[in-house]
Amino acid sequence: MDEKNGEKRKPSNAVIRRLPKYYRYLQELVARETMRISSHELAAALGFTASQVRQDLNCFGGFGQQGYGYNVANLRDEIASILGLDDRQGAVLIGAGNLGRALLGNFDFQDCGFVMLAAFDINEKIIGQEINGISVFPMEMLDDYSKRYHPAVAVLTLPPSAVGDIVDHLSELGYSGVWNFTNRDIHLSNTTLEVENVHFADSLMALRYRVK
Repeated sequence: MDEKNGEKRKPSNAVIRRLPKYYRYLQELVARETMRISSHELAAALGFTASQVRQDLNCFGGFGQQGYGYNVANLRDEIASILGLDDRQGAVLIGAGNLGRALLGNFDFQDCGFVMLAAFDINEKIIGQEINGISVFPMEMLDDYSKRYHPAVAVLTLPPSAVGDIVDHLSELGYSGVWNFTNRDIHLSNTTLEVENVHFADSLMALRYRVK
């Protein structure tokens, strides 16, 4: 809470990125039937400090009790609500090549707050197929499909050369976010569209530096 004006401060991006880590670990604790956990125990398990844990959670109300710590199931549910995991939104995948097919076949979008509705591609050999129950439609159908079903997020698994103006077009169609696997960073300044750029190679090169 901001003491000067009585308004909550907007959580930083760093805090938001730590929330899924809390959620995943709390999910494990719920499965083990662990009832409560202290900030020190939570911090030790995740590689944070107890002060950092308390500061992160205080951005959203705190949820702990002095002398008791945190109720594991309640905290898991609170973080799920903050992340929007209990209100799943629609998503589509654009680019049903090898990476796109791997995501459709193996990634659990529902656990992350989304329902995968459809996939789109330009390859006639792929169009009409079903991948893990998800139908692949021609790109020409993207506009009509989007206007009819109003998906919130597009997952881009296109080659970098195929990105073009598609992100601006997705914004025009009413999309709220893009999960970008194109290996080309997308940075927008003239739209409210949220973009999450994903680079597998960055993570691997960082690991290479640490083990050299």
